[in-house]
Amino acid sequence: MNNFIAYCGLNCEKCEARIATINNDNDLRQKVARHWSELNHVEITPEMINCTGCRIEGVKTPFCDHLCPIRLCAKDKGYPTCGSCAEMDGCKKLAMVTGNNKEALSNLEQYK
Repeated sequence: MNNFIAYCGLNCEKCEARIATINNDNDLRQKVARHWSELNHVEITPEMINCTGCRIEGVKTPFCDHLCPIRLCAKDKGYPTCGSCAEMDGCKKLAMVTGNNKEALSNLEQYK
């Protein structure tokens, strides 16, 4: 199992927050913070853009660590990803990601 595949199926290796963290790239942190602030209509600061990956040991963004309903649910159920959950296909939480990201859905289907 690829540990960079998040609980929701996104590939953390492609995430700009992880790339900024791994490369200690403050310019990329600023870019991601601006973009995510606009998308989510909340203030996200560059200092919040630190993440090693959803299922990788290490630092997480505040959302990923404490607020992501998908991550919290899968961890609570003890699943390595949502692909292990019998409720995956009808899950409204997961559909927030897989509904508009076919790559994430495909990643999870590999783990059914």
